[in-house]
Amino acid sequence: MFTFKRLWLDRDPLAYEQWLDIMRRSKLNSNETVDYTVGVFDGDTLAATGSFEGNIIKCVSVCQDYQSENLLTQVMMDLMERLRDEGEFHYFVYTKPDKRMIFKSLGFKEVIANEDVLFMEFGQPDFDDYLKMLAQYQTAGSASAIVMNANPFTKGHQYLVTYAAEHTEHVYVFVLTEERSEFSAADRLAMVKLGTEHLANVTVLPTNNYMVSSATFPSYFLKDDAELSIARVQSSLDARLFKERVAPILKITERFVGDEPYSKVTNVYNESMQAVFGETLKLTILPRITHADTIISATKVRQAITDNNDAVLRNLLPETSYQYLQAHNKI
Repeated sequence: MFTFKRLWLDRDPLAYEQWLDIMRRSKLNSNETVDYTVGVFDGDTLAATGSFEGNIIKCVSVCQDYQSENLLTQVMMDLMERLRDEGEFHYFVYTKPDKRMIFKSLGFKEVIANEDVLFMEFGQPDFDDYLKMLAQYQTAGSASAIVMNANPFTKGHQYLVTYAAEHTEHVYVFVLTEERSEFSAADRLAMVKLGTEHLANVTVLPTNNYMVSSATFPSYFLKDDAELSIARVQSSLDARLFKERVAPILKITERFVGDEPYSKVTNVYNESMQAVFGETLKLTILPRITHADTIISATKVRQAITDNNDAVLRNLLPETSYQYLQAHNKI
């Protein structure tokens, strides 16, 4: 007889050790942050577990000795019921490709997969709805793309968009929808739109968690704490989703990125794009622009906000971002 219990990983050392053991044996990343974890016990033995963070299901595992007990389905049903109780009706899961049929039987739809990872979702609006939305912005001729967090939108970001606009027929700027930054998705989207509205051939769009999000690329948000091997697998999946599902809708033939002298994870992401895109999509990496021999970055802007250094903010932010932040009491 199996019993289901919520595991309080941050409060119960014994439960945490049992969970950590099952993560290690399943070769899953034990550094993932979670909001809720369920454990399935056979007596005192943790036989299976699953977690979610926000609307992302993760860390789902069944011990080898219990593979024939259908515990994976039961864990997923518990997690899905809990998500519904919390008002989440659209959620994602990373799993292994050999689990495809189990998750399909639970109503999950495949978004993208590679040889290592299968990315699926449940509920509405889904990825097909997102692609239909993108199709409304199709333009004649080929286009390029930029994906950015813009936390906040700096002169460096503006330079990247301006360069792309001068060298391609049309530019789609995708702004991350993920709410894991100092500035909200709404604020970041607004600043990008204001900072590019003078460029007639630029369209600014949200990613809706389908590009460089904690669903498709969680290691991006872990930065240097991420294991690069995990980042490489996940960034490859993210790049493949962009290449195979997003780019064809908008006739995107080139993607622009800034070089990354500071973040190893972002460097891995750029390398993965280069490998996945191959001859299908051109990847153009531009050097970061500088001010006073220092590379302009959103990190430096956030530090200047903390330091209340108006002179630095004036130097690193376009006037549109400066005015927006000032009008919304952010600086």
